[in-house]
Amino acid sequence: MPGPSNPQRIVVGISGASGALYAARAVQLLVAAGVETHLVVSPLGQRLLRDELGMEGLDLAALAGREPGTDAPASLILHHHKDVGATIASGSFRHDGMVVVPCSSNTLSAVATGQAQHLMHRAAHVTLKERRKLVLVHRETPLSRVDLKNLLAAEEAGALILPANPGFYMLPRSVEDLVDFVVGRVLDHLDVAHDLSIRWPGHMRLVREAQ
Repeated sequence: MPGPSNPQRIVVGISGASGALYAARAVQLLVAAGVETHLVVSPLGQRLLRDELGMEGLDLAALAGREPGTDAPASLILHHHKDVGATIASGSFRHDGMVVVPCSSNTLSAVATGQAQHLMHRAAHVTLKERRKLVLVHRETPLSRVDLKNLLAAEEAGALILPANPGFYMLPRSVEDLVDFVVGRVLDHLDVAHDLSIRWPGHMRLVREAQ
């Protein structure tokens, strides 16, 4: 069981689908929860962080929500996408699950068909073969027949498909509320504790609050 001497350990992959806010919020909350977070970012994932967050290079401190000029948290470990000999590439590296957030259709295809173009794909395959949790936060619309077939193949291989589809029953008032809904669901499936307001409060309460 996770504890002070044996913290939770989660692998996070960031690929090139739009949705950098989901990735950054997930990393922030994992670090805040004391989770040892192993990060791998694809080349297009790096471009995503630059285009959507204005991040030049992989700024781990910024990704973890730290103030400019401060150090990155020691619990956030970056692995280069070309390093297929990294710890997370081996089934002997024990962890509590992996999430790809956001998950591009290219990464989805690699997972569904067993390809391993770089470390993120290899880590995902290892997660599946070791029967650990693999959460794919697919971010694409509309979906082609190829996407649909790959989603089914990935699910049949053992992955959990968690599309970036926020719920609206919490009456969100900001983009951050929508991001938190999706990230909260990711953390739920990775068994990481959080205090995000994503729980269904009951129909009558929502009706009263909306009046």
